[in-house]
Amino acid sequence: MSKMRAIEAAVLVMRREGVDTAFGIPGAAINPLYSALQKVGGIDHVLARHVEGASHMAEGYTRTKAGNIGVCIGTSGPAGTDMVTGLYSASADSIPILCITGQAPRARMHKEDFQAVDITTIVKPVTKWATTVMEPGQVPYAFQKAFYEMRSGRPGPVLIDLPFDVQMAEIEFDIDAYEPLPLAKPTANRVQIEKALAMLDQAERPLLVAGGGIINADASELLVEFAELTGIPVIPTLMGWGTIPDDHPLMVGMVGLQTSHRYGNATLLKSDVVLGVGNRWANRHTGSIDVYTEGRKFIHVDIEPTQIGRVFNPDLGIVSDAAAALTVFIEVAREWQAAGKLKNRSAWLQDCQQRKASLQRKTHFDNVPVKPQRVYEEMNQVFGKDTCYVSTIGLSQIAGAQFLHVYKPRHWINCGQAGPLGWTIPAALGVVKADPNRKVVALSGDYDFQFMIEELAVGAQFKLPYIHVVVNNSYLGLIRQAQRGFDMDYCVQLSFDNLNAPELNGYGVDHVAVAEGLGCKALRVFEPAQIQPALRRAQELIEEFKVPVIVEIILERVTNISMGTEINAVNEFEDLALVGNDAPTAISLLD
Repeated sequence: MSKMRAIEAAVLVMRREGVDTAFGIPGAAINPLYSALQKVGGIDHVLARHVEGASHMAEGYTRTKAGNIGVCIGTSGPAGTDMVTGLYSASADSIPILCITGQAPRARMHKEDFQAVDITTIVKPVTKWATTVMEPGQVPYAFQKAFYEMRSGRPGPVLIDLPFDVQMAEIEFDIDAYEPLPLAKPTANRVQIEKALAMLDQAERPLLVAGGGIINADASELLVEFAELTGIPVIPTLMGWGTIPDDHPLMVGMVGLQTSHRYGNATLLKSDVVLGVGNRWANRHTGSIDVYTEGRKFIHVDIEPTQIGRVFNPDLGIVSDAAAALTVFIEVAREWQAAGKLKNRSAWLQDCQQRKASLQRKTHFDNVPVKPQRVYEEMNQVFGKDTCYVSTIGLSQIAGAQFLHVYKPRHWINCGQAGPLGWTIPAALGVVKADPNRKVVALSGDYDFQFMIEELAVGAQFKLPYIHVVVNNSYLGLIRQAQRGFDMDYCVQLSFDNLNAPELNGYGVDHVAVAEGLGCKALRVFEPAQIQPALRRAQELIEEFKVPVIVEIILERVTNISMGTEINAVNEFEDLALVGNDAPTAISLLD
């Protein structure tokens, strides 16, 4: 047995569980952990500028590769409360991150000590598990339980709160005798899968809805294999985007009120049986349940039992890890195919592909100031199939999901349910830290970009290069569009005459100057013809300087992006693409 400080045992456990990177900010109550990180070694540390930023970096790190666990570290008091937004975002999207906070010594926790707060009670609604460790001997096993909780069942975040004296106390601990706990994941059985496949086979117009649970389970290849075996078209959710490549014949669009395709919504409304795997029937995907479910049956596969029936009661529910369920689906489908029992779906697929070809939105506009649709057209021209997009919320994210293309799992990294402004910069930095060779392109409106702009300094300091496309209309654009229903345009304008940057003509903040002041490179574009050269120059700059490069594109002030209150009543504000030149980077067009 070895004698060591409890916090050193915690670092050894994290290393044994696969942690090699942490994001955070030191403080008095968590300094023992930092001393242990220095002494034990093996865990790299990225110094954030804000603890919320560190939590989003941890999210980006986890979301980049299967098996990753992002770690966020902060001191006592406000550091923990700063983490709440990151914990909420991770919890909402089933993302495992480990947040560690310092705490006042045990004897002073109830005495209103400096920065002493009951952080575990605060974060319980947005964590899978949260604990304040009161006994030094429990520290390594609290971390063992944390990794078990994060990885078992529906993944999610945890928080471990460590009083100062608990961290410092000596304990006996033998890391050589330590083993991670075996994980608990439910698995579909053959009877369930046969019933589901029978429902699909009886259908005339079946669909597969591929959710983010497929990506969490690293099961995208299984999803594609099952779709190809059965010939059933696939509609990914926003969180499942990339499970099947956008140019795959069986990919027939996304469905929803905002981040959707016209052809995707139209195809869902034509379907008669829908199999959802690893999805949660989010309201911005479904709209009202009456419209979404009318005239069709549903099968729902999810790892979390309480997700089945949460939004609506399916005709068949199966509690299973997505990879486990798809493995059995493939096994049974192969047997049925060999026996000639699977229907030919070519006519239904052709019908879906016809909609995909004829219901494309127009992107090619020459307006000055720039219309946002043109930005995504140019991004499609410049950025290849291996590009990884990172975005959070707003008209920029909604339009990006309507017009950009994603070809691989974990190449659309987006906080789906929480949607906190400011998420994009730190999340992108976490992605680059997790995979330095990945070509990362972030997408923000001007307000999202301003929320945590200080984290750009982290990218400059730690050489985390990526391209950040900022579409600037000097507006809270999504909220301005939502205010149309109230007949107002109130408190959402960000424009002002910047006395230091008159060339902005009232667009307010000089993002180029701020980004450069934080150690990054930045370019600004005013006209459509300038977009592609700027994006290509940005690619050169990240290779040369190894820092984030911002490409700011000045947009027209007001653009309404397609969205609505029902999937059969999405408001379209621009014309359909009628010929190839109307949408030259669309996946499919009639000519």
